[in-house]
Amino acid sequence: MLSVELHVHSSLSYDGRDSVDALLERAQNASLDALAITDHDEFDASREAVEKAPAYDLVGIPGMEVTSDAGHVLALGISEAIPSGLPFVETLDRIHDHGGIAVVPHPFQESRSGVMANISRVELARADAIEVYNSRLLTGYANKQAREFATEHGIPMTAGSDAHIAEMVGRAITNVDADERSVEAILSAIAEGRTEIEGKRTPWHISFKQAAGGAKRRVRSRLADFFE
Repeated sequence: MLSVELHVHSSLSYDGRDSVDALLERAQNASLDALAITDHDEFDASREAVEKAPAYDLVGIPGMEVTSDAGHVLALGISEAIPSGLPFVETLDRIHDHGGIAVVPHPFQESRSGVMANISRVELARADAIEVYNSRLLTGYANKQAREFATEHGIPMTAGSDAHIAEMVGRAITNVDADERSVEAILSAIAEGRTEIEGKRTPWHISFKQAAGGAKRRVRSRLADFFE
């Protein structure tokens, strides 16, 4: 089994703090096998991580968190960036067209762009996998809903720390029964449902710190754009 972190944000995300190297170093120290940097509608940091990952004895999985018109979708294994703002099903199709798998994170948490506020259960069932454990959910109820949905519909399950600071990388892990230590083998095993989930909730004070830091960076970015 390979220990894989599938949901991490770098400083390229409007709400992330740390560099690619800091995230890779933390993943290495946490004894992970693979890491996907999934910035919001940005792909450059993930490309960098894929190139640098072998130096940290890691498999770098290319990815991003795409903002569809219904909410967030993780695009894993893609060859190029997926545009934001597309309909949910079209977003899934674009991910597949570019060689990836579509994993829906925190689908039942409306406050964090979970898609179930805007799509049907039939549409959600078209995902390749569903994130059933997200470390940043405060009550755990939305995680429970996601797991129940995935179980009911036979959809593969993943976990993700949704880390926005390096210290939280590895908080939630997808253990993947892959045939080899490669991106292709890991994603194939996920799509086939050969996963086990483990995780710990992000401490509330850390969740607040991440959210507050993200809000500050978002305001600074918007002010910089305004005065350009």
